[in-house]
Amino acid sequence: MRKPMPFGKYLLLDRIAVGGMAEVFAAKTFGVEGFERVVAIKRILPTMVEDDEFISMFIDEARIASMLNHANIVQIYELGKHDDTYFISMEYVSGRDVRMLIDKYKKRGQAMPIDLACYVVAKVAEGLDYAHRKKDQAGRDLGIIHRDISPQNVLVSYEGEVKIIDLGIAKAAGRLQKTQAGILKGKFGYMSPEQVRGIPIDHRSDIYSAGVMLYEMLTGTKLFTGESDFSTLEKVRAGDVRPPSELNPEIPPALEAVVMKALAKDRDQRYQWAGEFAEALLHH
Repeated sequence: MRKPMPFGKYLLLDRIAVGGMAEVFAAKTFGVEGFERVVAIKRILPTMVEDDEFISMFIDEARIASMLNHANIVQIYELGKHDDTYFISMEYVSGRDVRMLIDKYKKRGQAMPIDLACYVVAKVAEGLDYAHRKKDQAGRDLGIIHRDISPQNVLVSYEGEVKIIDLGIAKAAGRLQKTQAGILKGKFGYMSPEQVRGIPIDHRSDIYSAGVMLYEMLTGTKLFTGESDFSTLEKVRAGDVRPPSELNPEIPPALEAVVMKALAKDRDQRYQWAGEFAEALLHH
């Protein structure tokens, strides 16, 4: 985009991300007395506007995220439609995603500083704990599971705020779009073993994914990677985790124990709630 483009009541300033199904813009919205606010606009790509399944998923993302109000989850403002295109207006985070941070340190031949990695993942875990425990107005569990916790889906602002994004494939009770049995959603290398096996998952799957992300942040090395998607999935299924201190001797034993517990193949051996994981990271 070379110049700002009107989009309903918004002015699109710059495209900041694009994927296979949607694109994200920094945008401005205006009010009385010269009021301006910078927001992020996520809109469905023109090639996807006829895809009913994706549109249902997109609407689910807005509906699920709009129920959540937490410092570590990007805030949703509006689900709208303009010129037959659905969009979500949400909080704009000025910063970088964790993938960019990992890559920045990797280029220097370093792993991320231990305190920074622990802080970021502790904040992710706090956001997850809130989402996992969230109930509806009648007091029923919403049953939210993110299912795609990965470095690309965590933003760190220049002020040090940590925000989970992209609830597009989150699992929640009563969502419009049901996942068919056997269909994997999420980034393969960050899935839990049970997610890869296709058995019913619960909130502890997200704890595992956050553990995989932490492992990579601490070591500068992806935990599960293969020459093909299939070989990556096989490694996740096997669940063999090399102690991270073998890759980064600076990792203290107490922190290694925290990482290994989050990455237990048997979910009954993991932290049972993300809040427990956050607490352990802040006090390792």
